[in-house]
Amino acid sequence: MTAGTATLTHTAALARLGHALSDPTRAGILLALREAPAYPSDLADALEVSRQVMSNHLACLRGCGLVEAVPEGRRTWYRLADQHLAPALDELLRVVLFVEPDCCDGDGCAC
Repeated sequence: MTAGTATLTHTAALARLGHALSDPTRAGILLALREAPAYPSDLADALEVSRQVMSNHLACLRGCGLVEAVPEGRRTWYRLADQHLAPALDELLRVVLFVEPDCCDGDGCAC
């Protein structure tokens, strides 16, 4: 694809990704899931939000096509919907560090 050949589908998909990343909780979910699949309750605890808030954000991310739910008995766990998302999120973090170098300073950075 060359410059100027992006279709409305490409534009809509990129806008969905931007929407997903526009909320700190949703961004945190995606960053957590790049490490490993997780249960909603564990994500809620890690991100310090209620389970209802987590449910709403996971529904949004499912609607954006970024995560998928995997039923396991009476529970459901979540993972990134595509193997390309984890490296893409890693690259976005590198861009963020370029744009905002002080966002991740010192030994405590988990980027």
